[in-house]
Amino acid sequence: MTTRDQRLAQAAQALDCPMDVEIAPGGSYRPVVRDERMLYVSGQLPRLNGAMASLGPVAPASATPAAGTATLEQARRAARVSALRSLMLVQRTLGSLEPVQRICRMTVYVHCTSDFTQHSEVADGASELLVEVLGDIGLPARSAIGVAQLPKNASVEVELTASAHFAL
Repeated sequence: MTTRDQRLAQAAQALDCPMDVEIAPGGSYRPVVRDERMLYVSGQLPRLNGAMASLGPVAPASATPAAGTATLEQARRAARVSALRSLMLVQRTLGSLEPVQRICRMTVYVHCTSDFTQHSEVADGASELLVEVLGDIGLPARSAIGVAQLPKNASVEVELTASAHFAL
């Protein structure tokens, strides 16, 4: 097991996510599409042990907590889980994270209330996990976008694009 793969396993353990967890598509799409040296990972929800790590819209800390809303910290953790699942799919596609040259792009969708403005802080949870596992090549160009709803009422969804060095 390579150092990157070991760090992925450590991150999975820290988030209580088994490495052999099934990551199956929830519809008619491929979880990962490989086109030459590029890997396009479909949006990953923060599923842990069969349940969402965070549900409902993320609300600002200044707001009175409403039932069914998530906090910034819950959303950051959910972003970490979604990024972890994305890397697990990349690892399964390549057999190891060693061929990864760079995480090129990441989009983090944040299901949030209309007054929430800390989208980038939520996305930092995902970015930090990518850097923990891959080092500097894990720091992508990224967008953090607030949305009115996500599938299954998840608080966060992460999609990413990676490049890898392998024989064509």
